[in-house]
Amino acid sequence: AKNGEGVHHIAFGTEDVDGDAADIREKGVRVLYDEPRTGSMGSRITFLHPKDCHGVLTELVTSNPEH
Repeated sequence: AKNGEGVHHIAFGTEDVDGDAADIREKGVRVLYDEPRTGSMGSRITFLHPKDCHGVLTELVTSNPEH
């Protein structure tokens, strides 16, 4: 690990990753993707820049309702 032991990232579930990412971006937090991407099992995901989240890579996830 680059900086020793610790947390790689945390994830928060949300009903609307697209809308929440836009709201967070408007507050000045850097969102790593212009548009959320498809994650595992068809989920929608995006990440927030760790420098804007106390050094922790933060993931927002909307689950695929079919899984």
